[in-house]
Amino acid sequence: MKKMKVAMIGVGCISGIYLDNITKVFKDIELLGVCDLVRERAEKAQKDYCVPKLYETMHDAFDDPEVDIVLNLTRPYEHFEVTKAALLKGKHVYSEKPLGASLEEGQALVKIAEEKGLYLGGAPDTFLGAGIQTCRRLIDDGFIGTPVGSACFMICRGHESWHPDPDFYYQYGGGPMFDMGPYYLTSMINLMGGIDSVMSASKKSFEKRMITSQPFAGTEIDVNVNTYVSGTVKYASGAIGTIFTTFDAYYPYQARFEIYGSEGTLFVPDPNTFGGPIKLFRPEEGEVREIPIMYDYAENSRALGLNDMAVAIREGRPARCDWQQTFHVLDAMTGFERSAQSGQWIKMSTEYERRPAMKKATVKGVIED
Repeated sequence: MKKMKVAMIGVGCISGIYLDNITKVFKDIELLGVCDLVRERAEKAQKDYCVPKLYETMHDAFDDPEVDIVLNLTRPYEHFEVTKAALLKGKHVYSEKPLGASLEEGQALVKIAEEKGLYLGGAPDTFLGAGIQTCRRLIDDGFIGTPVGSACFMICRGHESWHPDPDFYYQYGGGPMFDMGPYYLTSMINLMGGIDSVMSASKKSFEKRMITSQPFAGTEIDVNVNTYVSGTVKYASGAIGTIFTTFDAYYPYQARFEIYGSEGTLFVPDPNTFGGPIKLFRPEEGEVREIPIMYDYAENSRALGLNDMAVAIREGRPARCDWQQTFHVLDAMTGFERSAQSGQWIKMSTEYERRPAMKKATVKGVIED
């Protein structure tokens, strides 16, 4: 079966796991070339992973007739321009999250993709992993009865103590909701269904942050986004959910995710991971018990969604990480921003229908439908 050829644009921190998985795990994609503004990064990736091509500029990749899919791993505020340029050149695009930094950017990208008949989608694909897929099976099979609500929390003190270049987390397209919110919101809608409307309160707790990680330790950066964001969602089903993200608090665990049903509660694993643990509480038992994982890809399997997109293009079906999903998540996140400014509930402009659940693979790295 013909592999879909991928050009990677951006070879930063997240690229390592993509490089590993594209070249060693997934069978339906082939890494054709790499490109980065810092040429040394692209050269190292080409050498370490035996990548055939190194592109001088991203436009060289977009002009390459061998490229089927552009993998956009640039910084969040760069996603729009890179994806737009690739789409206009007739390339399918899979982007790291978020789809864009504003609702208008998302709308513009979707319009181009639809007009040109191109696939557009992207991360996160963690919901396709063993953990969230097992949770979906439990919910769909009635283990907690009818879902009535959800709550999730992403709490940390920011990235300036460990990330080598954390400034962009505090600029346009950054902040805890745009950085980590996509993992939670994507899992929320895959488990609970689409969102009808949102409301939020948010603030910026600190005007400046001090980088303590190398190589920029001692550098002070301006904070230009809200870093304490609390959101409420009304699902289309009538259930209510909450999501809280912050870069402002010291907390020992970071992630919490719970779904409440008429007959029990499901403790969902960290949606930034692909595995477990998964725990279930039902009143008949009176205690929490761990549930075994029932699906594949419990390890870090980034590029799973990209591989699924390649198969979808080949087979002419929707991709599980398509723009309907990434745009619905962007709609919710920007809705939180508008709600925090207005103090009003914001009606979603998009609708969402869950894509088919994953099936256990006969061969690891091959998507089966």
